[in-house]
Amino acid sequence: MGAAIGEILPLALGVAISPIPIIAAILMLLSPRARVTSVGFLLGWVLGIVVAVTVFTLLSSILPEQGSDASNPAQGTIQLILGALLLLLAVGQWRKRPRRGVEPAMPKWMQAIDKMTFPVAFGLGFVLSAVNPKNLLMGAGAGVDIGSAGLAVGEIVLVIAVFTVIAASTVLVPVVGYLVAASKLRDPLDALRGWLEKENAVIMAVLLLVIGVSLIGKGIAGF
Repeated sequence: MGAAIGEILPLALGVAISPIPIIAAILMLLSPRARVTSVGFLLGWVLGIVVAVTVFTLLSSILPEQGSDASNPAQGTIQLILGALLLLLAVGQWRKRPRRGVEPAMPKWMQAIDKMTFPVAFGLGFVLSAVNPKNLLMGAGAGVDIGSAGLAVGEIVLVIAVFTVIAASTVLVPVVGYLVAASKLRDPLDALRGWLEKENAVIMAVLLLVIGVSLIGKGIAGF
């Protein structure tokens, strides 16, 4: 089980460091309905992570078992494909980075955050974690690692829980912190939001590059 947790840690961090959901959570915390929308977003975010990883874990269980020489071409092929897709996304993110002096363009839905209700915030959190291509690919990579590790059901549940806690931490911490000490966190959160908006594309490009190369390395090792 320890080996499986070690395998999924980089992927969990990849989901956690995604700037867009962090910015969305911060904007909700700075909105008039902070407590309602932020909690809804957090719950949707966590559920989306759990669903994505669980689905791919179940799907990976039907892959052929590794051979006597510890090779697993089916798993290796999937990891190569996932790694290549992450590299393509990394290139796309790098090309989208704003030029100096140009304000980065953020998604239009962020302008409507002040008017969001609990169900809308919940749905947005779920979509960003379970359907967003970047996070979906990382969830798929984690599911393949977990499902092919030969773990018992209880161990699989525990590894998925570890992945979820780490992946959701960057949304969980500011939301819980705000609920506990709202007045002290407004200025730091606003400053963090501004920095993430400017560096979003660069952060994601580097992140996707590193994780993509890691998955390709795992894929090559599977042959």
